[in-house]
Amino acid sequence: MRWPVALTYALLRLAGLLPLRALHALGTGAGDLLWRARGREWRVVEANLAIARPELDAAARAALTRTCLRETGRGGAELGKVWGGGARRALRLVREVRGQALFDAALAQGKGLIVAAPHLGCWELLNHWIGARTPLAILYRPPHRPDWEPLLRRARGSFAPEQVRAEGSGMRSLYRRLAAGGVVGILPDQQPRAGEGVFAPFFGRPAATMVLLPRLAQRTGATVLFGFMERLPRGAGFRLHWRAAPPEIAAADPGVACVALNAAVEDCVRSAFEQYQWTYKRWSLRARPQDPDPYAATRPR
Repeated sequence: MRWPVALTYALLRLAGLLPLRALHALGTGAGDLLWRARGREWRVVEANLAIARPELDAAARAALTRTCLRETGRGGAELGKVWGGGARRALRLVREVRGQALFDAALAQGKGLIVAAPHLGCWELLNHWIGARTPLAILYRPPHRPDWEPLLRRARGSFAPEQVRAEGSGMRSLYRRLAAGGVVGILPDQQPRAGEGVFAPFFGRPAATMVLLPRLAQRTGATVLFGFMERLPRGAGFRLHWRAAPPEIAAADPGVACVALNAAVEDCVRSAFEQYQWTYKRWSLRARPQDPDPYAATRPR
C-alpha cells in the first residue's frame, strides 16, 4: 500500500483499541461539527429530508438533520472497530439477530441467496457476519482512486468477501455463483448509471433504481433477503435484522420489480430512519429533464 493508505490503515488499527462507546462519542462530535459547518453534507441531508419527511416543519427538520449527521459521524468512527479491530472481535458487538431463521432456511435450500443490504446502519459488520457463516461475493464499484483498493481488501479482514466489479465479467460470475447455490450481496439503493435502471417511487418521489437485483432473482430463482445492522444506543453494539423480500421483486416486468424493491428498502429505512445514508444524493437522476433538481441548493455558491 502507498504511504497515505498505509497510514490510514494504521490509524484504523489504533482506533480499534478504543471501546465502541468512545468511538461513537467521537463520531457524535464529528456529526455536530458537520451540522454547525452547514457544508455539503448538511445541505444534502436537508434536501433529502424535504423529500422523505415533507410533513416536518423547519425546526423539526433541523433537529432531525442534526441527528442524521450524528449517525453519519458514528458510522464513520465505528469503522475503527469494524475494520481496525479485526473481524472476529467486531462480531462480538452483534447483540441480537432478528429473523435468522430466514437466513438459515435460505442457505439450507441451496438455491442461492441474494442479500439486499441498504445503506443503513453498519453494512460492513453485516459483511463480517455473513462471511463468518458462508462464502460471500459482493458487487462493488472500485474507488475513484485505485490506490485505496488494497485498504478495502485488507480492512475487511479474515471474512473478507469476494469483491466483484460491476462490469460484464463480474455480472456473469454473480449468475454462476447463484446458480451453484452461493450467496451474493448487493446494495439495492445504489443509484445506477443514467440509462441503466428504471424510475420507481422511493419515499414518494421517483428514484433511479437498479434492475440488476430483480433480474438476478428472476433468472436464477434465488431467495432475496433484506438485511441491515442497526446501531444500538450508547455504544451498546448492534442488532441484525433479516426480512423477506416481497415476491414481486422477481417479477419479469422491471417496473413492477423495482417498485417492490424500493418499497422493501423504504420499510427497512423506517425502522432506523436516522441511520440511513442521508448524505447520499439518492434522487440526483431525474425522470424528466424538466423536473426540478432537488440538490440545486447543495452546490457551493
